[in-house]
Amino acid sequence: MKNKPKSILYIGNNLTKKSKYNSTLTVLSNLFKKEGFTVYISSDKTNKFIRLLAMLFSVVKYRNKVTYILIDTFSTTNFYYAFLTAQLAMFFKIKYIPILHGGNLPFRISKSVRMSNLLFKNSFVNVAPSNYLKTEFEKKEYTVKFIPNILEIENYPFEKRSHLKPTLLWVRAFKEIYNPTMAIEVIFLLKQVYPNAKLCMVGPFVDSSYEKCKNLVKKYQLQGAVEFTGVLPKEEWHKKSIEFDVFINTTNIDNTPVSVMEAMALGLPIVTTNVGGISYLLENNTDALLVAKNNAIEMVNAIKNLVDGKHKALPLKARQKVERFDSLTVMNKWKKILN
Repeated sequence: MKNKPKSILYIGNNLTKKSKYNSTLTVLSNLFKKEGFTVYISSDKTNKFIRLLAMLFSVVKYRNKVTYILIDTFSTTNFYYAFLTAQLAMFFKIKYIPILHGGNLPFRISKSVRMSNLLFKNSFVNVAPSNYLKTEFEKKEYTVKFIPNILEIENYPFEKRSHLKPTLLWVRAFKEIYNPTMAIEVIFLLKQVYPNAKLCMVGPFVDSSYEKCKNLVKKYQLQGAVEFTGVLPKEEWHKKSIEFDVFINTTNIDNTPVSVMEAMALGLPIVTTNVGGISYLLENNTDALLVAKNNAIEMVNAIKNLVDGKHKALPLKARQKVERFDSLTVMNKWKKILN
């Protein structure tokens, strides 16, 4: 007799239709369904308070239908969503699994010790998509399993670039912690050496950092060199990436950024600030070039090295590494937990 397929409630920000981004929640949920799991998702509400109520209501609604509750867990507002939904799951004696996101979670668990202990020590298990977060959480004696973010590698054609041009691609939300203004500083300095250098910045405009970027473009007279696309669906920025030769990541706080993993898969050489979990994902001078946080000059020098023909093996090494994150490998890790 076959075992009845297990049911999952996945708690997170289900905003793919509104943001045009396929989130980890969307990708993982679809793969669970293909594996025969019944999956319920909450929530797609834009208003944060209503979203929280919808998440809590979903726990009550599906309490007798689900075996596990997966909870996307970040360090800011979503931390409280995760905490409250986890408490409700405990009340109904449902196994819950926080999925750890966000490079600032180590700070959160140090700051909110009591809440963190309630959330992470009572979970069925905690899942970290990076060895960085796994290491930081284990320091606090939390039980953590490493399961990387899924990359459906067959959807990422590897583009071989023989002679690199000073054309930069940046893909992230315009948010202070991701330091988008550094990208403008980089292209300004790079144009002093390469007048034809250009930069494309892809991502939603979240806070005042977008206006700061626009003001810098005006100040440095870079109007013809910088393109802001706003949000692009994954398929569109992947297609657009063919026009560019270097992927830059300027963030001040990070975990295991999916956009960087995607760039690795697409064959773009990576130049990134060395913060948070970056050094757990990338190895300097082997599969990427890592530079100091908020150091535009160092990033420019790294880009110049690439344009000058150095570090030619980086893209292939990066592709080989990211192939380990394919969906079959990752789903096998999940199935061992959800047995």
